[in-house]
This record gives sequence, structure tokens and C-alpha cells, in this order.
Amino acid sequence: MPTLPKIITRTLSLKLSLMAVCEISLLLMVALAVMFHYSRKVLKEEAMIDAEHTLDGTAQHIDNVLLSVEQSAGNIYFDLLKHLDEPERMYDYSRHLVESNPYIVGCAIVFKPHYYPGKELFMAYVRRKGYSLTADNTELVTQATYTERPYTEQEWYTKPMKREAPCWTYPLKNEDAEGEPLVSFCLPIRDKSDTCVGVLAADLPISLLSQIVLSAKPSAHGYSTLLADNGSYIVHPDSTKLNYQTVFYQLHEGADPSFIEAAEAMVSGDEGYRLVNIDGKKWYVFFKPFVRSLTPGRAEGKLGWSVGVLYPDDDIFEEYNRLLYYLLTIAIVGLLVFFLLVRFVTHRQLLPLSLLTHSAQRIAKGNYSETIPATNRKDEIGQLQEHFQQMQQSLASHISELEHLSTTLKDRNEVLRIAYDRAQEADMMKIAFLHHMTNQMLEPTLALEDSVKTLCNNYQELTQQEADHEVDNIQQKSHTIIEVLNSMIHGAEDEIQASGVQEGSGKGGRL
Repeated sequence: MPTLPKIITRTLSLKLSLMAVCEISLLLMVALAVMFHYSRKVLKEEAMIDAEHTLDGTAQHIDNVLLSVEQSAGNIYFDLLKHLDEPERMYDYSRHLVESNPYIVGCAIVFKPHYYPGKELFMAYVRRKGYSLTADNTELVTQATYTERPYTEQEWYTKPMKREAPCWTYPLKNEDAEGEPLVSFCLPIRDKSDTCVGVLAADLPISLLSQIVLSAKPSAHGYSTLLADNGSYIVHPDSTKLNYQTVFYQLHEGADPSFIEAAEAMVSGDEGYRLVNIDGKKWYVFFKPFVRSLTPGRAEGKLGWSVGVLYPDDDIFEEYNRLLYYLLTIAIVGLLVFFLLVRFVTHRQLLPLSLLTHSAQRIAKGNYSETIPATNRKDEIGQLQEHFQQMQQSLASHISELEHLSTTLKDRNEVLRIAYDRAQEADMMKIAFLHHMTNQMLEPTLALEDSVKTLCNNYQELTQQEADHEVDNIQQKSHTIIEVLNSMIHGAEDEIQASGVQEGSGKGGRL
């Protein structure tokens, strides 16, 4: 059974079809590669633009919420400074702040130990009970403590007291029954001598920021995140990461180095994007620092937060990949159809060559009368078929002449063979005749020779009678020889006459 390479090398139409398909495939692959390269580049640029818009919109929305909390706290703050000597009024301020701003879920006004005489610690804390983003009205609860730990050991108190400036805390895990993660805006309370004597802290629920950030869903499987400058998550779809867990903690859990590199860039306040590997999949992380807007009366200072948008590679290039599969499928099917079409066309165009090949094979086997069909084609194949037809006709004519000449030569050879056989037979007869005549002449010749020798050698000693006897003997043997010679001459004349040869008058005289 012939193998595929042999079939290809033996079939011209198949070889031409494959060559055409290969060339078209090469050009198509180059064109597709260039097109998809620039398409991927455009999609990546579009993703970057979308990510930038998402980051800007998310940051603006968060900043609006933060600004609202800061302004509400500021409004209470300036009135509070006028009544620092009225501790019971601090509960009213806390309640009013919570009631006046729907974003605030709790407000704590605390003072340093022994600020009020007879009270080691003072805390006026009002919070919403059973806070929900969808609930319009929630019950307010007044508490004298925040957690079991004294507030003097908690970050929302120690941080502003140490800085003596307004600040936002890192995400805090509330230890009450609801367990609502919080970030707090903290204002240090200054007395008339400009000494920090306490803190006003307004609590903002992480769930509210999460709703803002996560609502800006960049793609089907992508998400947004908010990162603090210490690497802790402020917002993340996985709520388990909000419990004092920093992004660098994942380094100990086998996180990919590219992911840690992107986190370090976010924490350091860089802007850009990184290609990272998360759980074995490629993600694009677009990030930029969270910058608060400059508003009159707003405390300056950077929060150190960073907003990030994560796109799975599949989401960015999903349509691209689908289009790639569609085009590759169409290209393969198209090339197959093109191959079949080219194969069909070339086979039909080269069919006369196939017929000529079979005709040449039959002529090579001796069928010189093989008929070559006429054609109306004027191209190279038509010219080849026409010339091949002329060659076959000329060859058939020459073969016919050679056959006729061969027949004539056979007839002449037969005549020559018969003549040769006759000549051979005549030569044999002549040789036999001569041999016979020679045998007949040999005895009288020998006797004649003896008589002559006797006369020549003993003529003095011979008597007259003996000499006469030898002379008679010589005459008698000579007569015998003459008769034999005459017989030979008569036989030659008869043969000449039988052959129809006319002899001259002088020939054939007797001896």
C-alpha cells in the first residue's frame, strides 16, 4: 500500500493543491498573527482605560463618603469644643453625629484618663444596633465602653493622640455582637491651651466601602480592592482577609512572587499595572493611590490607601479568545474547502495529462495504434496533447512502414534461404560428382603412370612385344580418361542448359 508521501509525489494535482494551500495558509497565518497582535494590544489598552475610569470613579465615590463623614464630624467638633466641661453633653453630640449622617454607624467621644474629676476614663459611645445598608432606621444604643479592652489601648485613640492631627484608622474588627469591621475618622480634641485631651471617633462600616468598591465590578469575574499603607485590606471580596490580615501574610501561604510584587507597588504608592499569578491563573492588577480631594477646611495628609482593580486574563481577552477560536475554525474549514476546490480544479485541468500518461503507457507496451483524443484547449496542456497526438500518428506511420519492410525482408530472406539451400545442395552434388569422377580417373591414371615409367626406365631392355604392350596399355588408359572427361563436360553442359544459360559457340568442345 503506497504511503502518503509517495501518493503526494506521484499525484501532480494533489501536490499543486497542497502547495497552494500551504502558501495561502502561510499568508493567512501571518495576517492573523499581525491582526491578533494589534487586537490584543488594543484590548489591553482599552482594559487599562476602563480600569483607570473604574479606579477614578471608585476613588471619587469613596472620597465623597469620607468627606461626608469628615465634614459631619467637623461640624460637631467645633461646637463640642465650647462644652468640654459638660461630660453628659458628650452623649448628645455622639448621638447627633450618628443620626445626622447615614454613613456613620457609631461615634465615640473619649478623654484622657482623669480628665474629668472623679472619673478615671470617660467614653460617650453611641452606635447603631443591627446596622444594615438596606435598613432606613436602626435603633441607637448608648454605651460607656467600646470593648473589654480600655480605649486607651486601642488604635483609634492612640493614633490621633500621638499624631495630634486628624486621621483615619486601619480596618478595625469590632468586638461587639454584630462584629462589623470598621474604619474610623479620628479628631483629636484640644482644650483652650491647645493640648490634646481627647478624641472624637466616627465609625464608618467596611461594608459600605465594600459596596462602593465592589459595585464597580470591572468584569464578569474581576473585582476591586482597597489597600491600606500597611498592606491590610480595607475592602476585599473575601471577608476573611479583612480581619487584621495584610496582603504580605499570603507570602507565607505560598503566594506567587508576582502577586507580592504588585502589593508592594500598591503599598509604596505607585501607579500602573502588573501581570500576576493568583491560584494558577493570570490576572491583571491595575492600581493607583487613593488621593483625597482638596476641599476648604479639610485636613491635609495622605491616607496611604491604594485602589486596585483586578481583571482575570480570560475576562479581558474573553471575546478576543472566542474570536480567535472562531477565526481559526473558519480558517481551517476555509482552507479545507479551498484545498478541495483547488484539488477539484487542478484535477480537471490536469485530467488530459493523466489520459496522456495512460496512453503513453499503452504505447510503451506496443499499442502503437492507441488513439489520442483531440482537444480544443489552446494552453500548454492543449499544445502538449496536440503534439503528442502528432507524435503518436507519426510513430504509428513509421511502425507501419517498418512492419511492411519487415514482411518484405522476411519474404526475401525466405527466397534467399531456399536459393542458398539449393546452392548448398548443388555444391554437394558437384563435390560428390567430382569425387566420383576422380575415383574413376585415378585407376587409369595410375596405370598410365606405371606404363610410362616402365617405358622410360626400361626401354632398352624391353622387347618389341613388351614395348607394344605398354603402348597399347597407355592408349587404352588414355582413352578411358578421355571418356571420363567427356562425360564430365556433357554433365556441365546439361546443367548449364537446365539453368537457362546460353553458352558461346566455342564452349563445350570435346577433347
